[in-house]
Amino acid sequence: MKTTDASEALSKLKKSPTGIQGFDEITAGGVPTGRPTLVCGSAGCGKSLFAIEFLVRGITEFGEPGVLMTFEETAQEIQKNVASLGFDVARLVAQKKLKIDYVRVERNEIEENGEYDLEGLLIRLKHAIQTVKAKRVVLDTIE
Repeated sequence: MKTTDASEALSKLKKSPTGIQGFDEITAGGVPTGRPTLVCGSAGCGKSLFAIEFLVRGITEFGEPGVLMTFEETAQEIQKNVASLGFDVARLVAQKKLKIDYVRVERNEIEENGEYDLEGLLIRLKHAIQTVKAKRVVLDTIE
């Protein structure tokens, strides 16, 4: 594929703006609409902060409700962590614009038997999406 062909294909890809300052500019519009996007990085680099800002700005700037399925922090911990940024996560949850679902997974149980059934997790995720009519969904973290 020639460079111009790749540029044309990229420009035709529908994007969803994140509302995150600078990110939408460097990605030529945000993240691909209707497609999964993987945000990678080492511990402490800001993946969770990026995720919650993506959801909060989606709600407040674009009218797109969201779901955060988290495997490391409870809803209360997340609310405390982002309050200093001016994000009133509790209000968004109360308004049924944001659903935070904390899933406790014991890593040692998975390591011992080598299996984990995702069916229950997918049912919970589907329910959360339907509850708020989510347009944005984040799994944090998926490791």
